[in-house]
Amino acid sequence: MPSYTVTVTTGSQWFAGTDDYIYLTLVGSNGCSEKHLLDKAFYNDFERGAIDSYDLTVSEDIGDIQLLKIEKHKYWYTDNWYCRHITVKTPAGDYLEFPCYRWITNEKEVVLREGKATLSQDDITQVHKQHRRKELEERQKLYRWKEWHPGFPLSIDAHSHSELPPDIQFDSEKGVDFVLNYTKAMENLFVNSFMHMFQSSWSDFADFEKIFVRISNTISEYVMKHWKEDFMFGYQFLNGCNPMMIEKCKEIPSNFPVTNDMVECSLERKLSLEKEIELGNIFIVDFHLLDGITANQTDPCTMQYIAAPICLLYKNLENKIVPIAIQLNQMPGPQNPIFLPSDSHYDWLLAKIWVRSSDFHIHQTMSHLLRAHLVSEVFAISMFRQLPAVHPVFKLLIPHVRFTIAINTKAREELICECGLFDKANATGGGGHVELLLRAMNYFTYDSLCLPEAMKMRGMENTEEIPYYFYRDDGMKVWEAIKNFVSDVVDIYYTNDNTVCEDDELQAFVKDIVVYGFRDNKKSGFPKTLKTKEKLTEYLTLVIFTASAQHAAVNFGQYDWCSWIPNAPSTMRCPPPTEKGVVTIEHIIESLPDRGRSCWHLGAVWALSQFQDNEIFLGFYPDEHFIEKPAKEAMKKFRKKLEEITNFIQERNKNKKLPYYYLSPDRIPNSVAV
Repeated sequence: MPSYTVTVTTGSQWFAGTDDYIYLTLVGSNGCSEKHLLDKAFYNDFERGAIDSYDLTVSEDIGDIQLLKIEKHKYWYTDNWYCRHITVKTPAGDYLEFPCYRWITNEKEVVLREGKATLSQDDITQVHKQHRRKELEERQKLYRWKEWHPGFPLSIDAHSHSELPPDIQFDSEKGVDFVLNYTKAMENLFVNSFMHMFQSSWSDFADFEKIFVRISNTISEYVMKHWKEDFMFGYQFLNGCNPMMIEKCKEIPSNFPVTNDMVECSLERKLSLEKEIELGNIFIVDFHLLDGITANQTDPCTMQYIAAPICLLYKNLENKIVPIAIQLNQMPGPQNPIFLPSDSHYDWLLAKIWVRSSDFHIHQTMSHLLRAHLVSEVFAISMFRQLPAVHPVFKLLIPHVRFTIAINTKAREELICECGLFDKANATGGGGHVELLLRAMNYFTYDSLCLPEAMKMRGMENTEEIPYYFYRDDGMKVWEAIKNFVSDVVDIYYTNDNTVCEDDELQAFVKDIVVYGFRDNKKSGFPKTLKTKEKLTEYLTLVIFTASAQHAAVNFGQYDWCSWIPNAPSTMRCPPPTEKGVVTIEHIIESLPDRGRSCWHLGAVWALSQFQDNEIFLGFYPDEHFIEKPAKEAMKKFRKKLEEITNFIQERNKNKKLPYYYLSPDRIPNSVAV
């Protein structure tokens, strides 16, 4: 009688093991085996991290193995089990791998297919076609679209983290780490000692150090010492945590009446403003999205304010980007003066603080929440709904959506919900962030997520004209590395453009993203179909880059750049000045966040900037969804290229007072997970 050896690997995360009864059935081309209980006498099977082998004898030849059926039956109480993968050694000595990477939570039968990646049009047997179809039908019942707020990208249909499918929930370690990070920040900051003074102002700038020095680091300390300098102000538009706002200025906007006489003393080349614009030395940052956004009114005891500034910057003879003019609101007029470096020290300083506060709001709502978190959730939901586990694109993308739906669900529960952290600390809380996100949707496009195109759109692509733009330089290296990796994988499974067009599951995935996820927003420019390998490669590069590198660039620098409160105020408690020459240091301190809001803000940016203990970084794929040698070789080549980029960045950063490491591959998590 034919004999098979089945090797089962249990996950290593907390509570992955089980004491329940596990049964396995082999499904072959000639029939099915008996249902076998996987159990060894006097042995504790399926412990956390265990690799267990079992010899199975079948009564007759069942032919080529097509599927595995797993059943879990309760032993005493409900005991979930996380199965990583199963290997079957056939009587002929061949090894078949069956990736699982799933929680088996009830007595429902789980059916696995051999792990070789296959397109739907390449399936021959009816068994495989039926399995593929049934898997997607079950997934579409689990992963349902839901409108979180009218006009937002759609999200998962779950009110809380516990309602999510078990396979996408945080494992216990991740969940505990997330809670501990925030708790630890609160303890380190002695927040409780300030709570009784929640609405009291700080005494002066030095007073902010009471909550700052407890958990400072190299960059945050440098920011604290140099935040008032024009160089530091301009540098952050290139390499801070929101480096996507700055554009090359082609002409001065009509609502920003800056004249040559105003900025003449700042133009070091002794050329006119018009000539400097022509030479590409003038840049602009326009926060028009904030114009008219409702400021936080959740606390009747504290008035909060939002501005919509326009800032003009200049590349000086040292190739540093420095501000030369700031208007704090969009409508020009006598009560909306243009502030200049030649104005009084406090006038100019407060104008820059207002810009930094506005940048914080745009960063949190548009750059971080919308363009990293919500976008990646759409990609993740569509992937689960339209691509079976055997599809090569599913195998490629699954590491890059790890915990994404879970973190967004927790955010909707705790951070951006009513009375959440946004309401406690930010001027855009209490509904302003909703208004802002809806406006940002009008400027959200496919091209803006493609880094090379985004740089061209803003006129920031030239490395010689604009040196020291490390976000662009490092980002382009990582983009190209991802693109080459994706291209290698696409070449393995798609022989030509027709193969792409004929892949119904791929086309359904792409259509689901734009029609449902992005609510058929035609302005977005997201394609509903993909017709070439080249376009498929670009599309998948965009998905992976957004979930990994782009999120890393805007997330993990938050503590570095936002922990010194005056450099990134989450709210302002006095309105923008309407005339020059009246600002005092006392007025600035009264404008900045009070003690309580400063503590909430600082605790949040610290917690959000932390890597997790079980973080998986770009290029590493411990879950072996791909089993084919060519795909594994592509991964190996990808890791080698990423190591080269890491080494380059480390060498460049040596002895730098302001190292830029957010896009170093060894610091880029695979997915949006915090």
